[in-house]
Amino acid sequence: MTQTINTVNAPAAVGPYVQGKHFGNMLITSGQLPLNPETNTMPEDVAAQAKQSLANVEAIVNEAGMTKADIVKATVFVKDLNDFATVNEVYAAFFGENCPARSCVEVARLPLDAKVEIEVIAVKG
Repeated sequence: MTQTINTVNAPAAVGPYVQGKHFGNMLITSGQLPLNPETNTMPEDVAAQAKQSLANVEAIVNEAGMTKADIVKATVFVKDLNDFATVNEVYAAFFGENCPARSCVEVARLPLDAKVEIEVIAVKG
């Protein structure tokens, strides 16, 4: 059975989708924009955006009863690959030694003109 995951600790969806879907021991999140869930605002700086997107991902993962250590795959969408090193720095600090598999792609545009969006797959156990 599939369970919809919603938490006030991550921003509400800005379209016809949910924050995440949990089924069995797996969680798949929607892409998380760098919106602060309390203020609904987005930082300008790409490093701050990456940090906020990862915080939003972690809030959804935690709501599903998992931790960031359960994340096995991440997809990072960036507006400009020139920001790759900066995003990598934030990403590495967030995951530490437990980095999941990852793809990082440059896209033409992200919702709300964000510079970063991150989605993950987590597996418990």
